[in-house]
Amino acid sequence: MVESGAERVGDGVHTEPYLTAGRTYRLNLVCFGHGSARMRFTPARAGAETEVPCDRSVVRRRVAGRERMRIDVDGDRGASGVVAWEVDAVG
Repeated sequence: MVESGAERVGDGVHTEPYLTAGRTYRLNLVCFGHGSARMRFTPARAGAETEVPCDRSVVRRRVAGRERMRIDVDGDRGASGVVAWEVDAVG
């Protein structure tokens, strides 16, 4: 495991994990509550914007290590609950 956490949907997740260039990582994200959230990557080429339903479904994305990458997860209007996430090295 590289990094993990849990945040209220209203606060969101805003992190810049340290990822080694050339390695592959897996991001696991789950939202418990009501409504949905949006996951975005910066730079945008790191991954497509994704809806994250707050229904306990796990959203998984493989990401390539880059010198700098930011992951932002923000709740949609009216969303409530908790977002839990983890970044694991896989290769």
